[in-house]
Amino acid sequence: MVLGGLEKNSFIDYPGKISCVLFFSGCNFDCPYCHNPDLAKGSLSSTHFIDENTVYDFLEKRRDFLDGVVISGGEPTLQKDLVYLCEKIKQMGYPVKLDTNGSRPKAVKRLIDEGLVDYIAMDIKTDPFRYSPVIGRDCDPDLILSTVRIIMDSSLPHEFKTTCIKPLVDASVIETISRIIKGSMLYALQRFRKTEVLHPKYFQENEYLIDDDELMDLKTIADPWVQRCIVR
Repeated sequence: MVLGGLEKNSFIDYPGKISCVLFFSGCNFDCPYCHNPDLAKGSLSSTHFIDENTVYDFLEKRRDFLDGVVISGGEPTLQKDLVYLCEKIKQMGYPVKLDTNGSRPKAVKRLIDEGLVDYIAMDIKTDPFRYSPVIGRDCDPDLILSTVRIIMDSSLPHEFKTTCIKPLVDASVIETISRIIKGSMLYALQRFRKTEVLHPKYFQENEYLIDDDELMDLKTIADPWVQRCIVR
């Protein structure tokens, strides 16, 4: 497995818990606004790559401080040893939160069926039928929709989240997504913060900013469809 980094302490990534965050390198999507470009590209030149055993040693030493472990990326479900990693973490007594783009429903279902995840956060980038070509060429919307159903049928604590950026997101997109995730526990509309991004050129050629007033309008659209909608 390719572990691209470790955030030792986080108070925001796992709701209600002090966690660490494990970042996997490599992603099958090409989101222009991705704020982890090195991880998305799967760059092996990063100075942040860490050894698997280093992670286990760290977790062993932090038992009295950490409440959980977040597995993020990149896209962690691309890793062939993800099940083994989750097994080891669970054996150490930690609950596991998975961050995923939802492109690999079979991998997500296996983790759920084997009791290896306790919380799932899935990004929904835009209307699943509009992922191609910006998010991922030849992206099958049925895979995204299947993962949504698997998560919602699991009864696990979960959230769906959308980074709000033009032209990928507008009122009609939010209504479509909200209908797809009808009844979900939490839907987070995320502000876009332009720092280091995967494709800077995208932001030179497109009007992209959705301001706070527009975000609240989008929240109003989503509110009736989900148990809870927030702007973060």
